[in-house]
Amino acid sequence: MKIILTHEVSGLGAAGDVVDVKDGYARNYLIPRKFAIRWTKGGEKDVEQIRRARKIHEIQTIEQANQVKAQLEGVKVRLAVRSGEAGRLFGSVTPADIASAIKAAGGPEVDKRRIELGSPIKTLGAHETSVRLHPEVAAKVNIEVIAA
Repeated sequence: MKIILTHEVSGLGAAGDVVDVKDGYARNYLIPRKFAIRWTKGGEKDVEQIRRARKIHEIQTIEQANQVKAQLEGVKVRLAVRSGEAGRLFGSVTPADIASAIKAAGGPEVDKRRIELGSPIKTLGAHETSVRLHPEVAAKVNIEVIAA
């Protein structure tokens, strides 16, 4: 199935790209979550508008990405969450939680869709996540999860 991506999807493409994917992946995952729309001749006109909006929101150059990377790696992020007896969390830490904690710690504004978690954070302690700032630049952010 041919689709137009409306958001960046890891391993697939950026917003405004027209890609071919399996029907089930498009119908069951990408389209319901508003990551993509079906490709049509009329939808092809929307591609340019999506690309213009993407250029406004994304970091333009590698130099800018490296500056933001330096800011992110220099900030100490502490996230207070509810936990049980043995240090297990009630639920898990989401990318939205991490983005708001970075902002609260004095770091730059980060889009939650750019935060990549290797595995869900479900325990207290120090964890490392990656923030994809540019296709060629990713920042490592150390997060300390503490009990609230």
